Amino acid sequence: MITRFVHFFGSLRLTLVCLGLALVLVFAGTLAQVHLGLYVVQSEFFRSFFIYWKPAGTHWQIPIFPGGWLIGTALLMNLLAAHIVRFHFSRRKLGLLIVHAGLLLLLGGFFISEILQVESQMRLEIGETKSYAEDSRRNELVVIDVTDPDRDNVVAVPESRLEQGGEIRPEGLPFSLRVKRYLPNSQPAGPMSGAGEKIKAANGVGQRMLFSPAPVVSRMDDENKPAAWIEIAAGQEVIGNWTVSTWLTKRPWCIALTEQFGALGIAVNAPQSFTWRGRNYVIALRPTRYYKPYTITLLEFKHDVYAGTDVPSNFSSKVHLRDPARGEDRDVVIRMNSPLRYGGETYYQASFEPGDRVSILQVVHNPAAMVPYVSCSLIIVGLMAQFFTHLLAFVRRRARPPAPASARLRPLVHAELMNDA
Repeated sequence: MITRFVHFFGSLRLTLVCLGLALVLVFAGTLAQVHLGLYVVQSEFFRSFFIYWKPAGTHWQIPIFPGGWLIGTALLMNLLAAHIVRFHFSRRKLGLLIVHAGLLLLLGGFFISEILQVESQMRLEIGETKSYAEDSRRNELVVIDVTDPDRDNVVAVPESRLEQGGEIRPEGLPFSLRVKRYLPNSQPAGPMSGAGEKIKAANGVGQRMLFSPAPVVSRMDDENKPAAWIEIAAGQEVIGNWTVSTWLTKRPWCIALTEQFGALGIAVNAPQSFTWRGRNYVIALRPTRYYKPYTITLLEFKHDVYAGTDVPSNFSSKVHLRDPARGEDRDVVIRMNSPLRYGGETYYQASFEPGDRVSILQVVHNPAAMVPYVSCSLIIVGLMAQFFTHLLAFVRRRARPPAPASARLRPLVHAELMNDA
């Protein structure tokens, strides 16, 4: 049974089938990107084991084609099994062994990166200090106990849990959260904005600012702005209900709302708070945060352009890195092609805001960041070893002294005698 299993996964036919499926997957994903967007295609086509078809009006998910993870896993097993079935170690095949080890490491590193890599952004104004980065695609509902002036106790619920609805009982809170309504994408509206379905809260900014459903977007240059209607209750006692949305917490959108509704006396950027049993709480829906054990302060931001044009020639941020646990207390300049690598993360100069007082750093956490370099080095070493192995064998054959003429003629004389016989 094991032998048949190994021979099946080590077959050349499986290799060709997987490569063919990969070509179809890349072609279909490229076409689907036009309508679904890059991030949706990455998630549903390449970062999944199957591509699912969802019939309209149902919650069914029917697998119709293998996804990128399944094809990659099959190729990885195919390469391992092929070595077990066909490869016989010898000194002349040492280079091939190193090459295939590099390929296996490359495939393994790809899976590790896909599963564990986290990308986020750190927005810094000049003079501002932060110890966290924010995800540009994921959000979280947070309830923060701000009673202690020296320390906030944050309880976070991922947005994926809000999509399921129902009652949530987070650890660390003496009450439960009931998701009365969740909108994957929303549009703010006033009470007199016309007919249409809206969510309105009894407490906080949601009393005067309503949110209505909006079509889900998938373009790279746009983002969904979710909203939720949350009721907070302790047993049978209802503490209140609030409307939360990234419209109220994400800076560009919050500024736009403040300009639009500030004249109406609606405090858009004010935190929504409540008090229960002598403790003060704040509730909000915000981008997911990744906290660091160190702080980064933006000291200076430079936006240089070529003389006589508006074409940018350089972006750079001078930051101060402070990590008491590791004894780090130094200034660092982050440029477009010169990132900061620290604590297993890489900080790139990604963007800025008009006015040249706000810098946006791209933060990448990838435990397998060095794997491609190591695997490519192994492949190069293996190819060189294989080349020089055959080159040395060729040189040795050419260096051998030629055989005597009598030795070369003896087989011919023997053949002629046999013919005469």
